[in-house]
Amino acid sequence: MTQEVYRQWKRWEEKAVKDADTAKELLGWKQETEKIGEWKNPEPEEESPGSPKASELEAQITECFYKDLEFGTGGLRGIIGAGTNRMNVYTVARASGGYARYLEGLYSGREGIEVVIAYDSRRKSTEFAKAAAEVFAAAGIRVHLFRELMPTPVLSYAVPYLGCSGGVVITASHNPAEYNGYKVYGRDGGQITGEAAESIFAEIQKLDIFDDVKRLPFEEAVEQGKISFVPDSLLDAFIKDVSHEAFGGEIDRNIKIVYSPLNGTGLKPVCRVLKENGFSDVHVVEEQKDPDGNFPTCPVPNPEKKEALTLALRDAERLDADLVLSTDPDCDRVGIAVKSAKGYCLLSGNETGILLLDYICRRRRETGKMPDDPLAFKTIVTTDLAAEIAEGYDVEMRNVLTGFKYIGEQISLLESADEKGRFILGIEESYGYLTGTYVRDKDGVDASLMICEMAGYHKAKGHSLLEVLDGIYEKYGYYLNTQHTYSFPGKDGIEKMRELMESYRGNMRTFPACCGLNMIQADDYKTSKRWLPDGRILPIDLPPSNVVKFIWEDGTSIAVRPSGTEPKLKVYIQAVGKSREKAEEKERVLKEWLKVL
Repeated sequence: MTQEVYRQWKRWEEKAVKDADTAKELLGWKQETEKIGEWKNPEPEEESPGSPKASELEAQITECFYKDLEFGTGGLRGIIGAGTNRMNVYTVARASGGYARYLEGLYSGREGIEVVIAYDSRRKSTEFAKAAAEVFAAAGIRVHLFRELMPTPVLSYAVPYLGCSGGVVITASHNPAEYNGYKVYGRDGGQITGEAAESIFAEIQKLDIFDDVKRLPFEEAVEQGKISFVPDSLLDAFIKDVSHEAFGGEIDRNIKIVYSPLNGTGLKPVCRVLKENGFSDVHVVEEQKDPDGNFPTCPVPNPEKKEALTLALRDAERLDADLVLSTDPDCDRVGIAVKSAKGYCLLSGNETGILLLDYICRRRRETGKMPDDPLAFKTIVTTDLAAEIAEGYDVEMRNVLTGFKYIGEQISLLESADEKGRFILGIEESYGYLTGTYVRDKDGVDASLMICEMAGYHKAKGHSLLEVLDGIYEKYGYYLNTQHTYSFPGKDGIEKMRELMESYRGNMRTFPACCGLNMIQADDYKTSKRWLPDGRILPIDLPPSNVVKFIWEDGTSIAVRPSGTEPKLKVYIQAVGKSREKAEEKERVLKEWLKVL
């Protein structure tokens, strides 16, 4: 145990006494060390205690204190617990203090800086939201707080709706139950990107977590009018704007839908928007209906995972449903399964995305709502089949960095150029979609409505979503897009990921062949350089990001990046073939190729 870790640990024992959960955990460590006789008076920098139990406890304490929880474009995200590297009221309050200082500097001289705060169903979300509100109130920033848990896209909507300078949502999205997080939004309702995140982080670093962070007690702040509650009319307005995205027309609204909010925030808004748009045959999974931050029915509340949809698939089989719909805890992602001859088939985020793209383009043409010079956006790791489909409808498809915040940023740039009407769709492979410009983030409420309308539209014409998808593959070729995640936990994990990324980056200029194909392009988004086999180096017109991508002549590709919110390395494989079988064989070769590289 280093001297700094030991110092931090003992300081928290002394200072972190107001939050009962944190104090309890710290006391538990203290009692454990006293039980282990050799730990009564540990000396920093000396050899670790010899017993396995003592070594395990030392490793646990070190993990909690060896660094500060990192703040980036995704805000904070981490395991709930005591320590500088954990999510607790102290790390949340410090982040809020830094964000308050940032807002004060950004809007210096202006009166009436305001923020809005939302939270989801996770453990400690309410406490963290109140702690953040107390810090903003103490800094003289007026706070609008939702009375009940609310989806992330509603927070995005609320920031400009209420005329706020920024917003915060307490959520860890689809992470396991032991996690929580803190996401920051700018005045346009978009999640912050690189420059803002760096500036906020710099302000956070200036604050001592105990001595410099002031909080005005919640009830006192409410009495003084420094904290007020968001009116119910805001959600009414949000639902109305989502409903405006629907096309209407000849749609089978009697399709049977099984829906799971995965014990999160989606229940009320998703069920309401479906009902108000005529979809009344909606069956909610009983065990996953009510908010529960322990997520007792699945290890990870992620609609990308089949395990999370097990109960929904059970109900779908029993009810002979047309469609299975599931949103993650903060209701910004949507996963679906559709009925087939062999049971229910789960669609990937890429597959749902290309179906939505085809549907939006088709219906805009049919209804005369296709704008001049239409624009759609996807992330660099989302299937390139989307670009092929867009071209077929004379829609321009633009790539942005990984993360829906960059799509939201593009919508704001279009708005500033008075071209917002050009936007028709944003998609990302991680189950994020948006069809309108009323928010600046992916929206599971909007996506749920549009997916149901799409399914009803095609059913009215005698087609299933799988048949439509097969038609797309028949026209453009089969694109098999898969994601593979590799975990690197602990303090050594970050270094291991860094070494692997540099290893891949070092092989970029050798242009190795694979699957009998020549490599035609190697992109390093960290240096914003595109390497070509003839020796040319072209610029990539995107902000720097730690991503590498290898592309072969038929569109087959591999992209690799570290996760921005978890200690994981993510690999995105796109295997292109004339059939699914050909693409699957190519994917197996690509996975082995990556290991050798």
